Parts: sequence; C-alpha cells; structure tokens
Amino acid sequence: MAVSLYQLVIDAHDLPGLARFWCQVLDWRVLFEDDDEIVIGSDAHALPGICFVRVGDRKTVKNRLHIDLTPDDRAAEVERILALGARRVDVGQGEDVTWTVLADPEGNEFCVLRPKKSLLD
Repeated sequence: MAVSLYQLVIDAHDLPGLARFWCQVLDWRVLFEDDDEIVIGSDAHALPGICFVRVGDRKTVKNRLHIDLTPDDRAAEVERILALGARRVDVGQGEDVTWTVLADPEGNEFCVLRPKKSLLD
C-alpha cells in the first residue's frame, strides 16, 4: 500500500488572513473556501496543500511541527516575508545557524533555510 503526504492542516483564528499570507509566501492560490476551512495549493492536483481550519482559541505555545522553506536567496526571502507580515522569533536557535526563524501573523513558527538542492543537502 502506498501513501503520500496530502496536506498540512493549520489551526487558525483568522482563516482568510492566514491563507492570504501563505498564498503570498508560497505563490499559491485558494483552491477551496468556506466558513470553517480554506485549502491552498499551487494547483488542485499538486500535492501537498495546506488546509486552514477555524479554531476559537489563539496559539499559546511553540509549534511541535513547523514548515521549512528553501529559497534561492535566504536574506532577500526573509525580507520579503517580513514585509508580508511575518516577524522574527527566537526559539533558542543561536546566532550562527544557517536558517532564520520567523512566525506567521498568528504566531506559527517556520524556518527559512539556506538554498538546498535535495533533502540531504
């Protein structure tokens, strides 16, 4: 039996706002939207996607799972994402690491890595 990663599900207080942020970060689009769920992706047939589901409470602790992004130019991409509404966060990463930790508008941490060519890079 084969299995594939289908989508990441992110709890959200402001579904449209968070979906818009991630669409801009990833250059994706909204594929499905209703009052309790928004699905984004590069295409309806390109896996995985991200699904935002409505929750009443706000995030209060560090994520147990986070997204890693790998751009062509880390410094330029960090500045672009900050301009979209992200903020820098310190999760204990130190100063000499090869990634930058940011948080989306609802506080979900994610990392912008150095450019990578493979999962073993």
